[in-house]
Amino acid sequence: MSLNISVLGSSSSGNCTFISTTKTRILLDVGLSRGQILKRLRAIGESLEHVDALLVSHEHFDHIAGLEQLLAKQSVPLYLSEETSAVVAPKPKGCHVEFIKAGYPFWVGDLKITPFSIPHDAVDPLAFTFEAEGIKIGHVTDLGYMTELVVQRLKGCHVLILESNHDLEMLRVGPYPWPVKQRIMSRMGHLSNEMTGKFFSEEFDGQAQHIVLAHLSENNNHPALARMVAAEALEKRGFDLRNLSLANRSAPSPVIQV
Repeated sequence: MSLNISVLGSSSSGNCTFISTTKTRILLDVGLSRGQILKRLRAIGESLEHVDALLVSHEHFDHIAGLEQLLAKQSVPLYLSEETSAVVAPKPKGCHVEFIKAGYPFWVGDLKITPFSIPHDAVDPLAFTFEAEGIKIGHVTDLGYMTELVVQRLKGCHVLILESNHDLEMLRVGPYPWPVKQRIMSRMGHLSNEMTGKFFSEEFDGQAQHIVLAHLSENNNHPALARMVAAEALEKRGFDLRNLSLANRSAPSPVIQV
């Protein structure tokens, strides 16, 4: 028995993550086109036809852009909160929808999924842990700061996918309008490299064997900067930096198997 995970794409241009057990396959967020999802699943030896469920974290376009197109061509159960469903474009007729709620675990096959609330400027933004056979994965992106709830939910994870969205100085001097910069830096925006590094230094329980930095901004971050900040904090905690990786906006990450 093992849990497998690959971030098929992660950035403001589209987010999608594949998670599987030996019996169950799901996609978390559908921010890529159906064609791109097909292509990237094939690259890791998987198939869209075998996906058992779609899970949506929140309604922002970079997390649902390919949803309607995918569901129009394939019947897959859709899991999302009732509040998010109300603001997502109409689902194709006949789509089976399951409403989920923060704090209430549910099962898809042999995979236990626990949604929990995060601070972000969406109607009901959720992050998740995934568990099977004693293995736990935490997937947390699109949040303005690390709440105590998030810190607690990430304890005991064997794999962490965590946002490291922007470098503060690059954002401040970058091309975005000031209101957009304020939104990104706010407590309802996105985690900076510095905030992610602070979590690794002070609140990370040290249990994760693999860490993936995700949702890096194309304009306000650089992979080397994000990795440097995280690596400096993790090295002091004794983490094996060979198992620190970065999600890519244009290609799937190598499959992590635990």
